[in-house]
Amino acid sequence: MDIQQILRDIKKELRTSMNGVASARMRESGINYKLNFGVELPRLQQIATEFPSDHDLAQALWKENARECKILAGILQPEATFYPEIADIWVETMPTAELAQLTTMHLFCRMPSAAQKAFEWMADEREMFLLCGLLLITRLLMQDIAMNERAENEFLDQAECALNHSNLHIKRAAISAIQKFMNQSETNWNKGEIILSRSLNS
Repeated sequence: MDIQQILRDIKKELRTSMNGVASARMRESGINYKLNFGVELPRLQQIATEFPSDHDLAQALWKENARECKILAGILQPEATFYPEIADIWVETMPTAELAQLTTMHLFCRMPSAAQKAFEWMADEREMFLLCGLLLITRLLMQDIAMNERAENEFLDQAECALNHSNLHIKRAAISAIQKFMNQSETNWNKGEIILSRSLNS
């Protein structure tokens, strides 16, 4: 497999699908990459079907400083070869909240170590790790992950702390995670209500 040729083919597809208005709008909202073609997610998902799900290709795409390449990396990376240490590197170099959301949706939630990483990242003081941890636990709660009492208490503690964070993306992710937790049972609903009301009154 000629990775460089496939990269050229992908970039050709991206240029063909370029949306200059969307790209300019993203730049104005602070989403900055060396290259941003403004391609919307449904088209990116369609492009992904034309290329192999391959570890080396995904790693090469992630190294590109282009929004669409990084999104495609998360779609094309096989979860079986996405080792925990690679996940940490990706989060460490994650440039935007948008990419954190999309990579969590397409890849992080499929990792064999997803639950472990969610708790590990939520406990990390670095903003992008915390954000990815909250986004990941939200996805896992949507998949009806079962937590024992210790894990549940840890999640609620971390989420409540995140509600008071200065980063708006982190606050929103914390609220979303708590809401997904609340939807699991009446007991969880009551626990979540207490935390959300405490946050509003603090």
